[in-house]
Amino acid sequence: MTEPILLEVSGLSKSFDQVKAVSGVSFQIGKGQVVGLIGANGAGKTTTMRMLATLELADSGSILINGINTVDHPHEVRPLIGWMPDYFHPYKNTSVREYLDFFARAYDIPGSRLLSAVNEVLDFTELGELQTRLINKLSKGQTQRLCLARTLISDPELLILDEPAAGLDPKARMEFKNLVHLLKARGKTLLISSHILSELGEMCDSLIFMDGGSIVHDGDKSSLLHRQEETGWPFEVKIAGENTAPLEEWMAIHPGWKVRSVQENGVTATFSSCEPELVARELRQLSADLPVIEFHRSERRLEEAFVDILLNKDKKPDSASGQTVSPSSSAS
Repeated sequence: MTEPILLEVSGLSKSFDQVKAVSGVSFQIGKGQVVGLIGANGAGKTTTMRMLATLELADSGSILINGINTVDHPHEVRPLIGWMPDYFHPYKNTSVREYLDFFARAYDIPGSRLLSAVNEVLDFTELGELQTRLINKLSKGQTQRLCLARTLISDPELLILDEPAAGLDPKARMEFKNLVHLLKARGKTLLISSHILSELGEMCDSLIFMDGGSIVHDGDKSSLLHRQEETGWPFEVKIAGENTAPLEEWMAIHPGWKVRSVQENGVTATFSSCEPELVARELRQLSADLPVIEFHRSERRLEEAFVDILLNKDKKPDSASGQTVSPSSSAS
């Protein structure tokens, strides 16, 4: 990591009664990075984010923001943090501007800057034309932009966004993604959780996968490609016709192939291997036996990478390389 470290998390753990919500989580985020936090419900994402935002105390471990310990000096780090929760409860009997004005005052923004601070976030989130509208008259996408505007009002360095695109229609998700790109261009550091994995891949510089309260992968997108080289690149082949029987007969004596889809213009099958010679041999044989009309190597989707990592979660993450290593190799 070449950027100066803004957020450093070491050995973070948290339990609720007998349930271990977060266990030994460690990672770093450089200034200006956009990092995605991925995991199923119950993986520990929200609990981790709430501890980073100083809303929950960890049972053990440490969090440093700009080198400041969040437990020892919470009042010093809170101005650096912008927290956007997954569920937003605005004051519905107030207008957009009144709501933002209230939070600007709550953040103790000086009167000389208060008006400009509110105007800046209204302009950035494109809510200027809606500033007199009551909050309960806003759409879901507009409400999410208002929540982001509130998060930005104090001009924080670190933005922690928990499921910010949840429940948004495609247009609103695209608008939100554009705002993330603009924030990165302004030098903001973002940690974003989401279930919309494909969009996280487009927005983020690196990805952290969580499962069962622990990190199972931490690395940039190229590290996922490295894993793909180890587990095998997926190849797609389209066979002419809708009849799958000839292909199924062929696959019976050539294990490793799977039918992916059947359409009017052909049957698509997949095969994965990290051995180029094996792939070439299989494709030559398939072309000799069946009418191949299309062939290409496909990029593994983020969802597929996530599932693959979960299937190998007994291996420990190597946060420096983004790979996973077995317990025996990590001890050496």
